[in-house]
Amino acid sequence: MTQTDSDYMKLCMNLALKGLGTVAPNPMVGSVIVHNNKIIGQGYHERYGKAHAEVNAINSVENESLLSQSTLYVNLEPCSHWGKTPPCADLIIRKQIKRVVIANKDPFPEVSGRGIKMMQNAGIEVVVGILEKEGRELNKRFFTFHEKHRPYIFLKWAQSSDGFIAQIDEKNNISPIKISTQNTSQLVHEMRGQEMAILVGKNTIITDNPRLTYRGNNSNYKNPIRIVLDPKEELNKNNYNIFNDEAPTIVLGQNNQTIEEILNVLYKKNISSLIVEGGKNTLQRFIDTGFWDEARIETNPNLYIKNGISSPKLTNCILQKNVNIDDNTIKLYKKN
Repeated sequence: MTQTDSDYMKLCMNLALKGLGTVAPNPMVGSVIVHNNKIIGQGYHERYGKAHAEVNAINSVENESLLSQSTLYVNLEPCSHWGKTPPCADLIIRKQIKRVVIANKDPFPEVSGRGIKMMQNAGIEVVVGILEKEGRELNKRFFTFHEKHRPYIFLKWAQSSDGFIAQIDEKNNISPIKISTQNTSQLVHEMRGQEMAILVGKNTIITDNPRLTYRGNNSNYKNPIRIVLDPKEELNKNNYNIFNDEAPTIVLGQNNQTIEEILNVLYKKNISSLIVEGGKNTLQRFIDTGFWDEARIETNPNLYIKNGISSPKLTNCILQKNVNIDDNTIKLYKKN
């Protein structure tokens, strides 16, 4: 059966996904090399600072003499600048690859269109826009970072069936309560391992004393950078787990009061994705200002709190997915 450009591009994207959680702030990229409708090489960008997908794909080809009659598929425009690695466009030209098929033009200003032009000027046939929409979804973090100058933002919380995220006891104290199950908690850890940073407000630190680290099973994942909003800079670093040495922690104090200011700091620190985990006021600020992209809301149908901290109110959203795990419901939303 003859495969189409779209078929090979899907394979590129499946390869690219293997870099989730290990290549950020770089994009996820996969590459496939085809000669006479047969795959002769493939690779993906495996880790930040290491070889790009095109390099790994070319290096996997046993008979390099076939490259001059081959098509290289890659889901993002080959780079044209020196970064941590040499330009991929130069390598493709040097290897005299006949045809290159790309899903997306790179939004990074130092590349955007230049890699394509370099290859075309060298006589390579370049096709752009194959599964373009799917490519943007795959690298939504990368595109948001370069086009909107902020991280891609995930909101996350768990709530009782009657809409509370924490309970208030008889003494009017906020009391954390377990809403997630062991299996849904594991999914949260996978989420932490896949994103660059995680953010909470000061009250969440005081009430829950969380570590905000990755405690999952994927040895390739690392702890996210921990961000704490402490406007009056009141937290004592000796008292809370977030200040341990398990992961970097950034405290945003009185100089970063608005969501725009917070996101500007994270952009300058090259943080391309962010989980906002709590508490209610912090989450609601992101919702109300419109600075969010996806939300993950877990509901425990068997838990009734009756008196507590009510969950944030999500607006302007579209339900993307509804999953049931251990009786709990996880709803995934995208901003409309």
